Amino acid sequence: MPCHIDTILVLNAGSSSLKFTLYKIQGEQRLANGVVERIASGSANMVYRRGDGPKTEKPVIARNHSDAIQLVCEALTNPETGVIKTLREIDAIGHRILHGAEIFREATLMTEETLSKVRELVPFGPLHMPANIGGIEACQTIFPGVPNVGVFDTAFHQTMPDYASHYAIPEIYYQKYGFRKYGFHGTSHHFITDAAAEFLGKPVDEVNLVTCHLGNGSSLAAIKNGKVLDTTMGLTPLAGVVMGTRSGDIDPAVVLELVRKGMTADEIDNLLNKQSGLLGVGGINSNDMRDIVEHAAAGYHGAQLALQMWAHRIVQYIGAYYTLVGGADAIVLTGGIGENSWQARDLVLSRLACLGVDYDSEANRTLRGPCYLTKPESKTKVMVLPTDEELMIARETYKVVTQGC
Repeated sequence: MPCHIDTILVLNAGSSSLKFTLYKIQGEQRLANGVVERIASGSANMVYRRGDGPKTEKPVIARNHSDAIQLVCEALTNPETGVIKTLREIDAIGHRILHGAEIFREATLMTEETLSKVRELVPFGPLHMPANIGGIEACQTIFPGVPNVGVFDTAFHQTMPDYASHYAIPEIYYQKYGFRKYGFHGTSHHFITDAAAEFLGKPVDEVNLVTCHLGNGSSLAAIKNGKVLDTTMGLTPLAGVVMGTRSGDIDPAVVLELVRKGMTADEIDNLLNKQSGLLGVGGINSNDMRDIVEHAAAGYHGAQLALQMWAHRIVQYIGAYYTLVGGADAIVLTGGIGENSWQARDLVLSRLACLGVDYDSEANRTLRGPCYLTKPESKTKVMVLPTDEELMIARETYKVVTQGC
């Protein structure tokens, strides 16, 4: 294993997309980033950005993720727009992997042995896991000898005690099928936990937080002494708060009644994951919070209801998690909505006075993170911190590859 690591490529392979970022790890400098979209569709598209320069966009041919990675390699080494001369400059590759179950509790070097264990977990994420694995396999071919590291979306949450992670069903279903809460967005929650501790000026193992990753997919985590005590997502990302197209928590009897009314498992899966949430309630054919806010302000009842349901569920979990951690040093907001929608934030933060939140509405409207949204005298602080999952993956990759050096 090389001890001198300078340049790390981070890949996030989705079912039909490939996000990429190239880092100079010393100084954590982002050299380039982008995405190949609509892979295998016949109308693939590539967005590329060098450093902090302008984005370029062009149609490409990407029949699979291997093609997409080849396109990324060509872009990074392009004599005119690239940032490295040859692929040999890439010292390590970090991969986002959706699910590590209980096998992978931390970032792990991908060998034939560990990759075979990842393949066993495909049933936990049949849409995303094959793409995650395909990205690793393609890199093993394209970058022979370069270490690949898997960074698992579930790993940060594996500090949950069993009384928080287990479901109140007979234990045989956990032992036989692994049915329990795993949690997701772990890389983001990990990043903002570290960032919040630094922002507060406290050691990470002494901070108590409620971290809120709020985007099209949303989750909250209760952080006690820097570790996850509980989180809102469960066996899958469907559980928890109201999301863009996901229902969040729902009475299981609703599913049973839908089965009795003739719906198939796949139809119910599609309903709860892709047709519900802001999209299903809002009635405006959009799951974008910006559209929901705009239509709610214009008096559309469905959008108003969706917005209130979204805020209600988040406030409910913030209150619960504040209690679980014994009083939070801070409530941390991140993600596309958490970082950018002051209107959505206002609906949440204006209801938290009982938790010692002295909320500054003017700061909420005008400031961008990293910043506080509370007054200096506030007992409980609220902060907006931009998340950076790719940088967290790069950090974890560097840590794994340089262990023992």
